[in-house]
Amino acid sequence: METIILASKSPRRKEILQHAGIPFEVVSADADETPVKSVTAAELTMGLAQRKLRAVLDRTGDERLVLAADTVVCRNGEVFGKPKDAEDAERMLSLLSDGWHEVYTGIAMQKNGKLVIDYAVTHVRMRKIGKAEIKAYIASGEPNDKAGAYAIQDLGSIFIERLDGDFHNVVGLPICLVVEHLYDDFGISVLG
Repeated sequence: METIILASKSPRRKEILQHAGIPFEVVSADADETPVKSVTAAELTMGLAQRKLRAVLDRTGDERLVLAADTVVCRNGEVFGKPKDAEDAERMLSLLSDGWHEVYTGIAMQKNGKLVIDYAVTHVRMRKIGKAEIKAYIASGEPNDKAGAYAIQDLGSIFIERLDGDFHNVVGLPICLVVEHLYDDFGISVLG
């Protein structure tokens, strides 16, 4: 299988690709991640993924497949990106506590002028979390740099009661969707 370019320095996305046996190299996407107002969460993630893709394509060209992604958390129409600080993380976790929310990841892939943009959504149920637990979790440092201020694959897993959809999407990359597009749109099989 050919080596793809991952337009992300996210250790979680790298791990997901490694576990799926997809060879890749990282080219950091230095793109403006300022959210666009008045779009849906799905449109937001796909737009941000496309910005990241363009930023990398400007440096690498598109002879090789480039993959970019962006993830946000959404509850009752409010979009949660990465927390600005501990206070913002506490606000997010308090709002997500004791209810369902959605995690959206937009992906953008391009090779030889062929562009594919898509997204995945996973519904997540978080148990009721007390203020002391929230403060202790924030003190662990894990919520920093995580959409919605939690990491389902690590300590944040203790807050998750149920989910409906792709677990890897919540981590940051809907690998099933990525592999489907690799095969259907680019003729690339992960299994050889």
